[in-house]
Order: sequence, then C-alpha cells, then structure tokens
Amino acid sequence: MTLVASARRAAFLLLLCAPAFADTGSPVAADTSPLAVLGDDAPLIEPSRGAGLSRLLREPRLPPGADFARTDTYLDTLPAASGDAEWQCLSEALYFEARGESAEGLFAVAEVILNRRDSGLYPATVCAVVSQGTGRRYQCQFSYACDGASDAIHEPEAFVRVGKVARLMLDDAPRDLTGGALFYHTKSVSPYWSHRFDHSATIGAHLFYTSG
Repeated sequence: MTLVASARRAAFLLLLCAPAFADTGSPVAADTSPLAVLGDDAPLIEPSRGAGLSRLLREPRLPPGADFARTDTYLDTLPAASGDAEWQCLSEALYFEARGESAEGLFAVAEVILNRRDSGLYPATVCAVVSQGTGRRYQCQFSYACDGASDAIHEPEAFVRVGKVARLMLDDAPRDLTGGALFYHTKSVSPYWSHRFDHSATIGAHLFYTSG
C-alpha cells in the first residue's frame, strides 16, 4: 500500500460507503459495480479554486513521441512511468476506477480528474480532487476512496499501464475526448444528477457530462 493510500485509508477505516443522498435528503442506491463511479454521490462544486477555466483552454503540449495514440499498442512502447504525489494519486484513481477499461477509456477518466483540477470549481490538485468528500458521510466523489475495500495494488501490470496514462496526462497530453467533462458514471447506473448536466461523450463503460 502506498503512503498516499495508507494516509487515505487511515481516515476511512471508520467510514463504510453508504447510499448517497440526493438534494431531498432521501437516499439513492450506491453503485456496487466493479468500476467505481465518479460523482454517483451528489457532485460537489466548491467556490472558485485553482487556476480557473483558462487552463482548460490552453494549447496542450504534445507528449513525447510523434506517434502518440490512445492505444495499448502505444502504451506498450513506453517505459514504466513514475512521478510525484500527483502522479501517484492520479495513477491510483485510474487503477481503482477504470483499470479494466480500454486505453481510450483510461485517458477519458483522467481527463475528468484533470478538468476538475483546472476548473476553478474543485480543489486545485489531483490528490485533493480524488479525495474530495472523504470523511464526510455520503460525500465521496470517487467511491473507491470510501468503499471500505483494500487499497492494495493486486494487479501490478495494470498499475504500470495506468501509470503511463497518468504520466502522459500530467505532461499535458491532449484533452479532447470528453468535451471538457467534469462528471461521469458507468452505464450500469442512472444517477439522479445525470439529468442536470449535458451528456458530452460515451467511452467504454462510462458516460461523460459537462456542467452545461
């Protein structure tokens, strides 16, 4: 278990993931699918924080390699990645949220996390984005953060794969898959909040939404 995961787990040991609350205060069913759902609890939008929307509109710096592609074939050509705490947090989020997805699906989920970081509406770091709401009953934005399950990495090859995606995205790979999405959920659920936002993309097991 990583230091980041250990710190997070220490805060969650007394908190088992319970049904999310809608605006009315009535419980709605929590997702129990293998892929966790971002925002299946009520999506939190905080006062302006971070660098703002201008960061979403900046010209991306292309990652190394002219043959960049969102495919496993391309990922296989890259060495194992590493990085700081932000890389670790993004890698863990991709591992626990979407490691069974296609390469394109991983890039799409990473887009949402980084879009939140840069929106000015959510915390200004990746680690704060993925841990937002933990320790607050029914307010986890990423269900893996408070589902009571182990945060141990049992599939090291899958972690190497998602780590490469995390590295590319943190190095400013293009974010043009989801239309600037800030929310997503799996196809297996239909959260009440999905009707409030604009559906912008369907990629793999996930539906993506913008705030309109």
